[in-house]
Amino acid sequence: MRDHTADVAVEAEGPTFDAVAGAVADGLAAAMCDEVPGAGERFDVRVDAESREALLFDYLDELIYQRDVRGVLPVDNEVEIAERSGEFELRGSARGVPLSVVSAREIKAVTYSEMEIAETADGWRAYVVFDV
Repeated sequence: MRDHTADVAVEAEGPTFDAVAGAVADGLAAAMCDEVPGAGERFDVRVDAESREALLFDYLDELIYQRDVRGVLPVDNEVEIAERSGEFELRGSARGVPLSVVSAREIKAVTYSEMEIAETADGWRAYVVFDV
């Protein structure tokens, strides 16, 4: 996690964009909860978008939605991303830790503010700001 004025920012690096997307999702969970118990069942996540930025935004937004609908903290995120004809599709899963067994801070939303996704010499890097 990185310090950010009035919001929370997550920065992640990894060898693939898949790894970075999963790491940012794990950063979202870390921003909401300091200690994660081993409880929870896995659930699937699917997102399609026209760009990497839109895909990452929609994926994180879906995790926040799942948190609210299922009453779980999405952790241990696993992601596979494919690009087909200029479109991106994400298939993944997360372990949903019941909110009743954790002390979680609320993250209201993911934002496009200062979002950055870049290919680096070692793989990929992403920076995402969340509204708290």
